[in-house]
Amino acid sequence: MTKRILITGGNGLVGKAIASVLPAWKQEQSSNDIQVTFLTHEECDLERYEETLTTFQRIQPTHIIHLAANVGGLFKNMSQPVQMLERNLLLNLNVLRCAHEVHVTFLLCCLSTCIFPDPVSSYPITSEHLHDGPPHPSNFTYAYAKRIMEIHCQAYRQQYGDHFVCIIPTNLYGEHDNFHLQDGHVIPSLIHKCYLAKEHQQPFVVSGTGTPLRQFLYAPDFARILLWCLDHYPVNQTSRLLIAPPCEEVSIRQVAEWIAHAFSYDAHLVMDPSQPDGQYKKTVDYSHVTQFLPEMTFTPLEEGIHTTVQWFLTHSNTCRK
Repeated sequence: MTKRILITGGNGLVGKAIASVLPAWKQEQSSNDIQVTFLTHEECDLERYEETLTTFQRIQPTHIIHLAANVGGLFKNMSQPVQMLERNLLLNLNVLRCAHEVHVTFLLCCLSTCIFPDPVSSYPITSEHLHDGPPHPSNFTYAYAKRIMEIHCQAYRQQYGDHFVCIIPTNLYGEHDNFHLQDGHVIPSLIHKCYLAKEHQQPFVVSGTGTPLRQFLYAPDFARILLWCLDHYPVNQTSRLLIAPPCEEVSIRQVAEWIAHAFSYDAHLVMDPSQPDGQYKKTVDYSHVTQFLPEMTFTPLEEGIHTTVQWFLTHSNTCRK
């Protein structure tokens, strides 16, 4: 039987990462009858139901990895809460509804650790914490849109027996990211900022105190986990959320120092404590990865940052920024 895999958000950070690890994954499969479609916004506007349904009917996917989202960093989440809520609710609704209507065998939806309450009652955060309280106010509308998608998957499993499930990566980064200074996430936006600082011989100023802690996940590592999930995710009526972090947790200041070092601009790093830090800590449990993928190894963060900086320098004229 042909496995037709549809990946929404095919031009994004994780979509590109899947494309990079796909050849090796295909070699590991016992079947050569695998078709993969990377769907982009230009090919289908997932915020339009009829367009989404027509596209799904044409492709007839057996498996979907749903990555498409209206995403951004702290500034975008705080300045555009309505758009972050409405656009994500709409496109997620259309993807799940159309996946059900074309009888998809397996749908895997990508969430975010920002959906968890802040603060939580205890650390590390597990899937059981998800609905214990509101998310951090800095990105609450995006977080609630993602929470609704998790509930939506539960509803399809309960009512129809559909294998619709979710996975939560920690902070993603890597090649093909969005390096926009305001709309990008922390690592790509800091890479762009350091690049400009060095180019103009100015201080590399990082907003906040640098003390918040994060678990960063290199996108190709996450891509390998997603492809593993297509055949091995333990789906049932009460499926737990899978969480995919590395165990390493580092401060924003440490990240900034590694970025500055990758640019050979170490001495020019300056923290700006007058700017907001965002959520201080959101350490999540990584036992899912060790349980289901005991052989999984993660790219060390300093190495991944160096690789991403080199990619940015090569593609600075054409990358998203």
